[in-house]
Amino acid sequence: MRRLQLSTLAVALSLAVTPLSGQAAARSKSGATKSGTAKSGAPLRAAPEPIGVTPEMRIVAAHITANALRGHVSFLASDLLEGRDTPSRGLDVAGEYIAAQFRRFGLEPGGDDGYFQTVTLKPDDPDSPKSRNVVGILRGSDPALKETYVMLSSHYDHVGLAKSGSDPVFNGANDDASGTASVLETAYALASLHPRPKRSVIFVLFCGEEKGLLGSKYYVRHPVVPLEKTIAHLNLEQMGRTDSSEGPHLNSANVTGFDFSDTPKLLVDSGRRIGVTVSKVDKASDDYFNRSDNGPLAMAGVPAHTVSVTYEFPDYHKPGDEWQKLDYDNMAKVTQAVGIGMLRLAQAVTTPKWSETYPGAKPYAEAGRKLNGK
Repeated sequence: MRRLQLSTLAVALSLAVTPLSGQAAARSKSGATKSGTAKSGAPLRAAPEPIGVTPEMRIVAAHITANALRGHVSFLASDLLEGRDTPSRGLDVAGEYIAAQFRRFGLEPGGDDGYFQTVTLKPDDPDSPKSRNVVGILRGSDPALKETYVMLSSHYDHVGLAKSGSDPVFNGANDDASGTASVLETAYALASLHPRPKRSVIFVLFCGEEKGLLGSKYYVRHPVVPLEKTIAHLNLEQMGRTDSSEGPHLNSANVTGFDFSDTPKLLVDSGRRIGVTVSKVDKASDDYFNRSDNGPLAMAGVPAHTVSVTYEFPDYHKPGDEWQKLDYDNMAKVTQAVGIGMLRLAQAVTTPKWSETYPGAKPYAEAGRKLNGK
Protein backbone atom coordinates (compact mmCIF):
# COMPACT_ATOMS: atom_id res chain seq x y z
CA MET A 1 0.00 0.00 0.00
CA ARG A 2 1.41 3.34 -1.07
CA ARG A 3 1.56 6.02 1.63
CA LEU A 4 1.20 9.62 0.58
CA GLN A 5 3.10 12.37 2.33
CA LEU A 6 1.01 13.88 5.12
CA SER A 7 0.70 17.39 3.70
CA THR A 8 -0.30 16.15 0.25
CA LEU A 9 -2.93 13.73 1.49
CA ALA A 10 -4.36 16.21 3.97
CA VAL A 11 -5.12 18.63 1.15
CA ALA A 12 -6.40 15.92 -1.16
CA LEU A 13 -8.81 14.62 1.46
CA SER A 14 -9.73 17.92 3.07
CA LEU A 15 -13.30 17.80 1.80
CA ALA A 16 -13.83 14.07 2.25
CA VAL A 17 -15.11 14.02 5.83
CA THR A 18 -16.69 17.43 6.40
CA PRO A 19 -19.06 19.57 4.36
CA LEU A 20 -17.80 22.46 2.30
CA SER A 21 -17.79 25.80 4.03
CA GLY A 22 -20.06 28.40 2.51
CA GLN A 23 -17.17 30.19 0.82
CA ALA A 24 -15.64 26.98 -0.51
CA ALA A 25 -19.04 25.78 -1.73
CA ALA A 26 -19.54 29.05 -3.57
CA ARG A 27 -16.17 28.61 -5.28
CA SER A 28 -17.08 25.06 -6.21
CA LYS A 29 -20.34 26.17 -7.83
CA SER A 30 -18.54 28.89 -9.76
CA GLY A 31 -16.49 26.19 -11.49
CA ALA A 32 -12.75 25.64 -11.84
CA THR A 33 -10.36 25.09 -14.69
CA LYS A 34 -8.21 21.99 -15.01
CA SER A 35 -5.29 23.99 -13.66
CA GLY A 36 -7.06 24.39 -10.29
CA THR A 37 -8.26 27.98 -10.57
CA ALA A 38 -11.73 29.42 -10.35
CA LYS A 39 -13.25 31.14 -13.39
CA SER A 40 -12.13 34.44 -11.91
CA GLY A 41 -8.53 33.24 -12.21
CA ALA A 42 -7.91 33.05 -8.43
CA PRO A 43 -6.26 29.80 -7.30
CA LEU A 44 -8.46 27.40 -5.33
CA ARG A 45 -7.45 26.71 -1.75
CA ALA A 46 -8.43 23.87 0.54
CA ALA A 47 -11.02 24.75 3.16
CA PRO A 48 -9.43 25.59 6.52
CA GLU A 49 -9.20 22.81 9.07
CA PRO A 50 -12.04 22.84 11.64
CA ILE A 51 -10.88 23.84 15.10
CA GLY A 52 -9.36 20.84 16.86
CA VAL A 53 -9.12 18.62 13.77
CA THR A 54 -5.53 18.06 12.71
CA PRO A 55 -4.43 16.85 9.27
CA GLU A 56 -3.58 13.47 10.82
CA MET A 57 -7.09 13.16 12.26
CA ARG A 58 -8.61 14.06 8.92
CA ILE A 59 -6.56 11.38 7.16
CA VAL A 60 -7.62 8.75 9.70
CA ALA A 61 -11.29 9.68 9.34
CA ALA A 62 -11.13 9.73 5.53
CA HIS A 63 -9.75 6.18 5.41
CA ILE A 64 -12.68 4.71 7.40
CA THR A 65 -15.66 4.25 5.09
CA ALA A 66 -19.09 2.67 5.28
CA ASN A 67 -18.46 0.55 2.18
CA ALA A 68 -15.28 -0.98 3.59
CA LEU A 69 -17.00 -1.79 6.88
CA ARG A 70 -19.93 -3.34 5.02
CA GLY A 71 -17.54 -5.49 3.01
CA HIS A 72 -15.87 -6.93 6.12
CA VAL A 73 -19.09 -7.57 8.03
CA SER A 74 -20.94 -9.16 5.10
CA PHE A 75 -18.18 -11.77 4.79
CA LEU A 76 -17.51 -12.39 8.48
CA ALA A 77 -21.24 -12.73 9.25
CA SER A 78 -22.10 -14.81 6.18
CA ASP A 79 -23.73 -18.23 6.49
CA LEU A 80 -20.54 -19.72 5.04
CA LEU A 81 -18.74 -19.13 8.36
CA GLU A 82 -21.46 -20.97 10.32
CA GLY A 83 -21.58 -18.59 13.27
CA ARG A 84 -17.81 -18.59 14.06
CA ASP A 85 -17.99 -20.83 17.12
CA THR A 86 -14.83 -21.35 19.20
CA PRO A 87 -13.25 -23.59 17.94
CA SER A 88 -14.66 -24.22 14.46
CA ARG A 89 -13.81 -24.22 10.78
CA GLY A 90 -15.78 -21.01 10.34
CA LEU A 91 -13.72 -19.25 13.00
CA ASP A 92 -10.53 -20.46 11.31
CA VAL A 93 -11.71 -18.98 8.00
CA ALA A 94 -12.48 -15.69 9.74
CA GLY A 95 -9.02 -15.70 11.32
CA GLU A 96 -7.35 -16.23 7.94
CA TYR A 97 -9.37 -13.34 6.52
CA ILE A 98 -8.25 -11.04 9.34
CA ALA A 99 -4.62 -12.08 8.94
CA ALA A 100 -4.84 -11.36 5.21
CA GLN A 101 -6.05 -7.84 5.97
CA PHE A 102 -3.16 -7.30 8.40
CA ARG A 103 -0.72 -8.37 5.69
CA ARG A 104 -2.33 -5.94 3.27
CA PHE A 105 -1.95 -3.08 5.76
CA GLY A 106 1.73 -3.90 6.35
CA LEU A 107 1.36 -4.75 10.04
CA GLU A 108 4.03 -6.83 11.76
CA PRO A 109 2.94 -10.35 12.82
CA GLY A 110 2.48 -10.49 16.57
CA GLY A 111 1.71 -14.14 17.29
CA ASP A 112 3.68 -17.32 17.85
CA ASP A 113 2.61 -18.49 14.38
CA GLY A 114 2.77 -15.44 12.17
CA TYR A 115 -0.30 -13.34 12.96
CA PHE A 116 -1.80 -16.13 15.07
CA GLN A 117 -1.43 -16.57 18.81
CA THR A 118 -2.27 -20.17 19.66
CA VAL A 119 -4.82 -20.25 22.51
CA THR A 120 -5.22 -23.24 24.82
CA LEU A 121 -8.92 -23.06 25.68
CA LYS A 122 -8.64 -25.17 28.86
CA PRO A 123 -5.29 -24.24 30.43
CA ASP A 124 -5.29 -27.10 32.97
CA ASP A 125 -6.21 -29.80 30.45
CA PRO A 126 -3.31 -31.37 28.50
CA ASP A 127 -5.82 -32.47 25.84
CA SER A 128 -7.41 -29.03 25.59
CA PRO A 129 -8.74 -27.91 22.21
CA LYS A 130 -6.92 -24.97 20.66
CA SER A 131 -8.03 -21.81 18.95
CA ARG A 132 -6.32 -18.60 17.83
CA ASN A 133 -6.18 -14.90 18.58
CA VAL A 134 -5.09 -12.78 15.61
CA VAL A 135 -2.44 -10.14 16.36
CA GLY A 136 -0.86 -7.40 14.25
CA ILE A 137 1.48 -4.60 15.32
CA LEU A 138 1.92 -1.15 13.81
CA ARG A 139 5.39 -0.09 14.91
CA GLY A 140 5.63 3.45 16.23
CA SER A 141 7.84 6.18 14.81
CA ASP A 142 9.31 7.71 17.98
CA PRO A 143 12.64 6.11 19.01
CA ALA A 144 11.60 5.93 22.68
CA LEU A 145 7.80 5.83 22.65
CA LYS A 146 7.64 3.02 20.09
CA GLU A 147 8.56 0.64 22.90
CA THR A 148 5.17 1.39 24.49
CA TYR A 149 1.83 0.27 23.10
CA VAL A 150 -1.83 1.13 22.82
CA MET A 151 -4.16 -1.76 22.05
CA LEU A 152 -7.35 -1.95 19.99
CA SER A 153 -9.36 -5.16 20.04
CA SER A 154 -12.65 -6.92 19.50
CA HIS A 155 -13.71 -10.55 19.49
CA TYR A 156 -14.23 -12.26 16.17
CA ASP A 157 -16.05 -15.35 17.43
CA HIS A 158 -19.78 -15.88 17.93
CA VAL A 159 -21.99 -18.75 19.13
CA GLY A 160 -22.11 -21.02 16.09
CA LEU A 161 -25.10 -23.06 14.90
CA ALA A 162 -28.49 -23.85 16.41
CA LYS A 163 -29.39 -27.51 16.78
CA SER A 164 -32.58 -27.04 14.81
CA GLY A 165 -34.69 -24.45 13.01
CA SER A 166 -35.14 -23.09 9.51
CA ASP A 167 -32.29 -20.59 10.04
CA PRO A 168 -29.69 -22.33 12.21
CA VAL A 169 -26.82 -19.84 11.74
CA PHE A 170 -26.12 -17.34 14.49
CA ASN A 171 -24.43 -14.88 12.15
CA GLY A 172 -23.19 -12.47 14.82
CA ALA A 173 -23.07 -9.43 12.54
CA ASN A 174 -23.36 -6.81 15.25
CA ASP A 175 -21.93 -9.10 17.93
CA ASP A 176 -19.15 -8.85 16.96
CA ALA A 177 -18.31 -8.84 13.27
CA SER A 178 -19.01 -5.12 13.55
CA GLY A 179 -16.30 -4.61 16.15
CA THR A 180 -13.90 -6.73 14.13
CA ALA A 181 -14.55 -4.65 11.01
CA SER A 182 -14.01 -1.43 12.96
CA VAL A 183 -10.68 -2.72 14.28
CA LEU A 184 -9.60 -3.63 10.73
CA GLU A 185 -10.49 -0.26 9.26
CA THR A 186 -8.87 1.63 12.15
CA ALA A 187 -5.71 -0.42 11.58
CA TYR A 188 -5.83 0.49 7.88
CA ALA A 189 -6.31 4.17 8.69
CA LEU A 190 -3.46 4.40 11.20
CA ALA A 191 -1.14 2.39 8.95
CA SER A 192 -1.81 4.93 6.19
CA LEU A 193 -0.19 7.76 8.16
CA HIS A 194 3.30 8.94 7.33
CA PRO A 195 4.99 9.33 9.69
CA ARG A 196 3.28 6.68 11.77
CA PRO A 197 2.04 7.43 15.31
CA LYS A 198 4.72 7.84 17.96
CA ARG A 199 3.73 4.82 20.05
CA SER A 200 3.25 1.35 18.64
CA VAL A 201 -0.31 0.11 18.19
CA ILE A 202 -1.27 -3.52 18.71
CA PHE A 203 -4.43 -4.85 17.10
CA VAL A 204 -5.89 -8.05 18.58
CA LEU A 205 -8.93 -10.02 17.50
CA PHE A 206 -9.85 -12.39 20.32
CA CYS A 207 -11.37 -15.85 20.05
CA GLY A 208 -13.59 -17.39 22.71
CA GLU A 209 -15.26 -14.27 24.08
CA GLU A 210 -18.63 -15.98 23.93
CA LYS A 211 -17.22 -18.93 25.91
CA GLY A 212 -16.12 -16.73 28.83
CA LEU A 213 -13.51 -14.28 27.52
CA LEU A 214 -11.16 -17.17 26.82
CA GLY A 215 -9.01 -15.41 24.23
CA SER A 216 -8.43 -12.26 26.24
CA LYS A 217 -7.79 -14.20 29.45
CA TYR A 218 -5.20 -16.27 27.63
CA TYR A 219 -3.62 -13.12 26.21
CA VAL A 220 -3.20 -11.62 29.69
CA ARG A 221 -1.39 -14.78 30.80
CA HIS A 222 0.71 -14.80 27.61
CA PRO A 223 0.97 -11.19 26.38
CA VAL A 224 2.76 -10.71 23.07
CA VAL A 225 4.04 -7.33 24.31
CA PRO A 226 4.66 -6.52 27.99
CA LEU A 227 1.49 -5.56 29.84
CA GLU A 228 3.43 -2.92 31.77
CA LYS A 229 4.32 -1.33 28.41
CA THR A 230 0.66 -1.36 27.28
CA ILE A 231 -0.56 2.07 28.33
CA ALA A 232 -4.19 1.80 27.22
CA HIS A 233 -6.67 -0.62 25.67
CA LEU A 234 -9.90 0.03 23.78
CA ASN A 235 -12.21 -2.87 22.95
CA LEU A 236 -15.05 -2.59 20.43
CA GLU A 237 -18.43 -4.28 20.70
CA GLN A 238 -21.72 -3.92 18.81
CA MET A 239 -20.73 -1.01 16.61
CA GLY A 240 -23.33 -1.36 13.83
CA ARG A 241 -26.89 -1.53 15.15
CA THR A 242 -28.52 1.79 16.03
CA ASP A 243 -31.92 0.29 16.96
CA SER A 244 -31.28 0.04 20.69
CA SER A 245 -34.00 -1.25 23.00
CA GLU A 246 -33.84 2.23 24.55
CA GLY A 247 -34.44 4.01 21.23
CA PRO A 248 -32.35 5.02 18.20
CA HIS A 249 -28.65 5.62 18.81
CA LEU A 250 -27.31 7.87 16.06
CA ASN A 251 -23.95 9.66 16.05
CA SER A 252 -23.33 8.39 19.56
CA ALA A 253 -21.33 5.79 21.45
CA ASN A 254 -21.09 4.45 25.00
CA VAL A 255 -18.03 3.61 27.08
CA THR A 256 -17.98 1.05 29.89
CA GLY A 257 -16.33 2.09 33.14
CA PHE A 258 -16.83 5.71 32.17
CA ASP A 259 -15.57 7.01 35.53
CA PHE A 260 -12.85 4.41 36.03
CA SER A 261 -10.03 6.20 34.19
CA ASP A 262 -9.37 9.38 32.24
CA THR A 263 -9.50 7.59 28.85
CA PRO A 264 -13.26 8.15 28.36
CA LYS A 265 -12.75 11.92 28.61
CA LEU A 266 -10.30 11.71 25.72
CA LEU A 267 -12.88 9.73 23.74
CA VAL A 268 -15.56 12.32 24.50
CA ASP A 269 -13.31 15.05 23.13
CA SER A 270 -12.29 12.96 20.12
CA GLY A 271 -15.90 12.29 19.20
CA ARG A 272 -16.86 15.94 19.58
CA ARG A 273 -14.39 16.90 16.87
CA ILE A 274 -16.37 15.03 14.21
CA GLY A 275 -19.89 15.20 15.61
CA VAL A 276 -20.12 11.98 17.64
CA THR A 277 -21.42 12.10 21.21
CA VAL A 278 -19.53 9.73 23.51
CA SER A 279 -21.36 9.35 26.81
CA LYS A 280 -22.06 7.33 29.91
CA VAL A 281 -25.14 5.15 30.35
CA ASP A 282 -25.41 5.35 34.11
CA LYS A 283 -26.20 1.78 35.17
CA ALA A 284 -24.75 -0.05 32.18
CA SER A 285 -21.40 1.75 32.35
CA ASP A 286 -20.32 -0.06 35.50
CA ASP A 287 -22.39 -3.22 35.12
CA TYR A 288 -20.99 -4.09 31.69
CA PHE A 289 -17.38 -3.23 32.48
CA ASN A 290 -16.17 -6.81 33.02
CA ARG A 291 -18.49 -8.44 30.50
CA SER A 292 -16.24 -7.99 27.48
CA ASP A 293 -12.59 -8.41 26.53
CA ASN A 294 -11.43 -5.22 28.22
CA GLY A 295 -12.11 -6.95 31.56
CA PRO A 296 -9.05 -9.24 31.77
CA LEU A 297 -6.73 -6.39 30.73
CA ALA A 298 -8.29 -4.07 33.30
CA MET A 299 -7.97 -6.66 36.06
CA ALA A 300 -4.28 -6.91 35.16
CA GLY A 301 -3.93 -3.14 35.64
CA VAL A 302 -4.09 -1.80 32.05
CA PRO A 303 -6.56 1.12 31.65
CA ALA A 304 -9.07 -0.67 29.42
CA HIS A 305 -12.62 0.10 28.30
CA THR A 306 -15.18 -1.15 25.80
CA VAL A 307 -16.80 1.18 23.28
CA SER A 308 -20.16 0.32 21.72
CA VAL A 309 -23.10 1.98 20.00
CA THR A 310 -25.74 -0.07 21.82
CA TYR A 311 -25.74 -2.26 24.90
CA GLU A 312 -28.94 -4.11 23.93
CA PHE A 313 -30.50 -4.55 20.50
CA PRO A 314 -33.08 -6.81 18.80
CA ASP A 315 -31.68 -10.16 17.61
CA TYR A 316 -28.98 -10.29 20.31
CA HIS A 317 -27.64 -13.87 20.20
CA LYS A 318 -30.30 -14.81 17.67
CA PRO A 319 -30.03 -15.91 14.02
CA GLY A 320 -31.53 -12.58 13.01
CA ASP A 321 -28.31 -10.68 13.81
CA GLU A 322 -27.43 -10.37 10.12
CA TRP A 323 -25.22 -7.98 8.20
CA GLN A 324 -28.05 -6.27 6.28
CA LYS A 325 -29.45 -4.77 9.50
CA LEU A 326 -26.43 -2.63 10.40
CA ASP A 327 -26.28 1.12 9.82
CA TYR A 328 -22.90 1.39 8.08
CA ASP A 329 -22.93 5.16 7.68
CA ASN A 330 -23.35 5.60 11.42
CA MET A 331 -20.84 2.82 12.08
CA ALA A 332 -18.26 4.62 9.96
CA LYS A 333 -18.79 7.86 11.87
CA VAL A 334 -18.35 6.20 15.26
CA THR A 335 -15.33 4.23 14.05
CA GLN A 336 -13.78 7.48 12.85
CA ALA A 337 -14.14 8.84 16.39
CA VAL A 338 -12.44 5.69 17.72
CA GLY A 339 -9.67 6.10 15.16
CA ILE A 340 -9.05 9.67 16.24
CA GLY A 341 -9.02 8.57 19.88
CA MET A 342 -6.51 5.82 19.13
CA LEU A 343 -4.33 8.29 17.24
CA ARG A 344 -4.32 10.66 20.20
CA LEU A 345 -3.47 7.87 22.63
CA ALA A 346 -0.62 6.79 20.37
CA GLN A 347 0.69 10.36 20.03
CA ALA A 348 0.42 11.51 23.64
CA VAL A 349 3.47 11.78 25.87
CA THR A 350 1.36 11.31 29.01
CA THR A 351 -0.38 8.00 29.72
CA PRO A 352 -3.95 7.28 30.88
CA LYS A 353 -4.50 6.84 34.60
CA TRP A 354 -7.02 4.96 36.68
CA SER A 355 -9.19 7.08 38.94
CA GLU A 356 -8.01 7.15 42.55
CA THR A 357 -11.35 8.49 43.84
CA TYR A 358 -14.14 6.62 42.05
CA PRO A 359 -15.07 3.61 44.25
CA GLY A 360 -15.61 1.19 41.36
CA ALA A 361 -12.11 1.85 40.03
CA LYS A 362 -10.29 0.97 43.25
CA PRO A 363 -9.31 -2.67 42.41
CA TYR A 364 -8.12 -1.64 38.94
CA ALA A 365 -6.07 1.26 40.28
CA GLU A 366 -4.44 -1.13 42.75
CA ALA A 367 -3.72 -3.60 39.94
CA GLY A 368 -2.22 -0.76 37.91
CA ARG A 369 0.14 0.19 40.72
CA LYS A 370 1.20 -3.45 41.07
CA LEU A 371 1.69 -3.83 37.30
CA ASN A 372 3.93 -0.78 37.21
CA GLY A 373 5.85 -1.65 40.38
CA LYS A 374 4.42 1.14 42.52
